[in-house]
Amino acid sequence: MLPISLKARWRRWVVRRIPAASQVQLNQRRIFIMPDRVGAAFSLALVLMLLAGINYENSLAYGLTFLLAAVFVVAILHTYRNFAGLILKAGASGAVFAGEQARFKVRLESDGRAHQAVGLGWPPQPLQIMDVPANGQRECELSLPAVRRGWLRPERMRVESHFPLGILVAWSWVDLDQTVLVYPRPLEGDLPLAVGGDADEEDEGRKAAGQGADDYQGLRSYQPGDSKRRLHWKAFSRGQGLLVKDFAALAGRDLWLDFQALGGDAEERLSRLCYWVLQLDGRQQPYGLRLPAVELAPDFGDAHREACLRALALYGERS
Repeated sequence: MLPISLKARWRRWVVRRIPAASQVQLNQRRIFIMPDRVGAAFSLALVLMLLAGINYENSLAYGLTFLLAAVFVVAILHTYRNFAGLILKAGASGAVFAGEQARFKVRLESDGRAHQAVGLGWPPQPLQIMDVPANGQRECELSLPAVRRGWLRPERMRVESHFPLGILVAWSWVDLDQTVLVYPRPLEGDLPLAVGGDADEEDEGRKAAGQGADDYQGLRSYQPGDSKRRLHWKAFSRGQGLLVKDFAALAGRDLWLDFQALGGDAEERLSRLCYWVLQLDGRQQPYGLRLPAVELAPDFGDAHREACLRALALYGERS
């Protein structure tokens, strides 16, 4: 293991040599080549063979040693040629919840020749190995655990290849400047309500247990425009037709999810708010979100849900 000071110097040097970018093409400046374990054993065998040839003054031993040494030198050129020119591009990555696997899409492209047995990933996890056809492209999806909410920015990605003989490894450390937004982990709990509008002051900050925001009224026939999330599939499987779950919302009041109305630490509050954002969005019921220094007016729909989840994910982070 390298000392911490050497690791820091190495990272600074790599950042200067291979800066972060959404697209990187491997070239002589960005490719490193060294013998791997097999190559190190191969080199040691060549040295022993040379010493044996010198000791016994055997021309055949000299010839075999120099022949294998020439193969080693040619392998360096072919290993570099297989790696050079490979283009890596960052793909779109969707948001996830804390505790899930964050997905990072990477596209590999060839500007001419084929690239064989290219591996990429984040050690110590196993690398994904793939071939890139000539003048073609391949797309892969890499994963990292999303431990905490907020922006997840992975370390530099290792790209390597042992092609063609497996005695040398060509590698590079690439930063595709990718980030994934991690939402809080949904945590089921009481619904934190704060009522706006003309409601009495004693109603503010009250809590509703269970379903909370609206009451389940039963089933009704499906009408065009109803949310598909409310479809009752069990009734449909029994041949009762398309039915939807009907809820009666709190009338005449704006529904607010209030951070201050909850107990517990900040992360627990955010997780419970995240749970109720998902629940109310599934019911297509308007709701607002109140956080310290952030307030989103009552609304519903995909854009409103994403705005609320983003606000919860980035709560407390500097912009």
